[in-house]
Amino acid sequence: MDKIDKEKLIKKEMQKLNKFFKNIPKEKQQMIEGLKQQAAFMYATLMELQNIMNNEGAVELFEQGKQRLLREHPASKVYNAMIKNYSSVIKQLIDLLPKEEQTKQTEDELLAFIKKAK
Repeated sequence: MDKIDKEKLIKKEMQKLNKFFKNIPKEKQQMIEGLKQQAAFMYATLMELQNIMNNEGAVELFEQGKQRLLREHPASKVYNAMIKNYSSVIKQLIDLLPKEEQTKQTEDELLAFIKKAK
């Protein structure tokens, strides 16, 4: 399994988010710093979970006593919950952008995530 350097990925994502949100007024910059940090962490974690599922699959064989059944991989469960939270944080950040930048930033962020997922 390819190990993801999560700290490096978080730092890279923070740089990207800082670039995207550089035109936010200074008084809002301090307010959104925590959101950017959470978004970067969740992005890196989502990439880590994707890597696990790519290598191990979205389902796994679960054995308990004589029972054997396929179940959703734990990484898949975490991924599904976190992607919703990530989307919510990104939406909050985008809503803080000046209106003319919101459409462009939304499209760019969505395309970047889709490309990474492939």
